[in-house]
Amino acid sequence: QVQLVESGGGLVQDGGSLRLSCAASGRTFSIYAMAWFRQAPGKEREFVALIGWSAGNTYYSDSMKGRFAISRDNAKNTIYLQMNSLKPEDTAVYYCAAAMRSTSAWYDSASYRYWGQGTQVTVSS
Repeated sequence: QVQLVESGGGLVQDGGSLRLSCAASGRTFSIYAMAWFRQAPGKEREFVALIGWSAGNTYYSDSMKGRFAISRDNAKNTIYLQMNSLKPEDTAVYYCAAAMRSTSAWYDSASYRYWGQGTQVTVSS
């Protein structure tokens, strides 16, 4: 069993920055990769970024690449999402997720077994 808890969301102005955190507990040694997804009102859940738990390889959605950065601190069982140059269209609930096995479909939410409760990010004009 793995538990994930996100934090760091809030209200920020257009062009501002936020850093999200996701702390993992439980059987963290079984995690293969962790990722961030987001879901805006009326929209489908969208892949944001992934990081391999051991090797640290990263992948990004094209719409976020260059503005967002995912990182990890294995000693703290925590991943981060640094978000810069935020825009109102980035407003969404951001979710942390953990995959327990290898898959090529990293963009697919079905590849992730465990999810956090989400943290709200609101970007104002």
